[in-house]
Amino acid sequence: MKKVHYSWFILIISFFSIIVAGALIASSGVLMAPLQEEFGWERSTISLGFGISLLFYGLSGPFVAALLEKIGLRKMMIIFMSSLIIGATLTLFVTDAWQFILVWGVIVGFGCSLFLTTLSPFVSSHWFEKRRGLVVGILTASTATGQLLFLPLLAVIITNSSWRLALLTLIVFGIFMLIIICLFMKDKPVDLGLRPFGAVADPIKTELEVSTINPIANAFMTLRLAMKSKIFWLLGSSFFICGFTTNGLIGTHFISYCLSFGIPLLTATSLLSFMGVFNLVGTTLSGALSDKFDNRWLLFIYYFLRGLSLIILPYALYSGNFTLLVIFTIVYGLDWIATVPPTINLTRKRFGIKSTGIVFGWIFAFHQAGAATAAYSGGLVYSITYSYTSAFLFASITCLFACLFVVLIKKEDLIQKA
Repeated sequence: MKKVHYSWFILIISFFSIIVAGALIASSGVLMAPLQEEFGWERSTISLGFGISLLFYGLSGPFVAALLEKIGLRKMMIIFMSSLIIGATLTLFVTDAWQFILVWGVIVGFGCSLFLTTLSPFVSSHWFEKRRGLVVGILTASTATGQLLFLPLLAVIITNSSWRLALLTLIVFGIFMLIIICLFMKDKPVDLGLRPFGAVADPIKTELEVSTINPIANAFMTLRLAMKSKIFWLLGSSFFICGFTTNGLIGTHFISYCLSFGIPLLTATSLLSFMGVFNLVGTTLSGALSDKFDNRWLLFIYYFLRGLSLIILPYALYSGNFTLLVIFTIVYGLDWIATVPPTINLTRKRFGIKSTGIVFGWIFAFHQAGAATAAYSGGLVYSITYSYTSAFLFASITCLFACLFVVLIKKEDLIQKA
């Protein structure tokens, strides 16, 4: 019987680690109403805490990518999973809005930065020579799996007990994954005398040299070089819109939007989890497709379909058409983070394997800037108008600009020049 390559065990550990981080970030949707009810905070204030978290882990991405080469994957995963556990634990004891903003916005945001930004491209680039697109698709989809597994559970716990017990459930899973990481995680294939999966060259030659440059200096040096390429700006701009229309808007405000139309918490949460089912399918499929088809046109299709689905949602809620709401859930779910594998592939083609992690980290910073903008502005719009509708319709329009940005990328521009 052929022995399973250890790369697949690394993939599994990374997959479940991302699930925990993704579930914690996704819990913002179910925590919004309980926090407002218990503390009496304005929804815009709570949204600010969630928004800062999204922005913080996005901006940390490029520095985390540089640190990965310096410190190693295993130690980094231990540090950042510990940060998630500490941040979530401290959240249980907050009493003032500024404490929540500090703990959730900074500590939880920092903890998520490794798992939700650079872990996927790092693992795919260092542990795999073949199936990289598929690996990125699987790891990216794991955030949806966390949503699928945990959100209904969290909603049930909140409904029958409290939001603190729901958060404690995530903390327990985080501690379990921390133990698994300590026991079984490795930095690179060469540590086990292996080649990356699918590689035929000697393992020493296939491994990237560990950078001796200061990680912060390395991150900014890579940014300076990347900024000279229009590909960087086009991908960054489209990813700003990607974050605006996913984590920031749907991830933070979809459940609250449904609640405002009288849809029960468990039903709204189940719909979001239902998106997770199709997100898992769509993103994994996107990873496989990105290995075979033009990534630019894949992105065009994804952003176009997302824009259409965001138009459907307000109509479905106002008309009370539950069937149409389910259709939105399916279409949007298939498309949610399907944009990540093609974006990483285009980044790798233009900037090379060695720079992919850091450059994608900066591109992902655009994504999280968009997410933070939507998280806060969505709450602000609701505080002013007592409705989310205008925010969702505006988001659908932004998807047309994302379509424009990706079609402006030309094949000849993807040739590595730096």
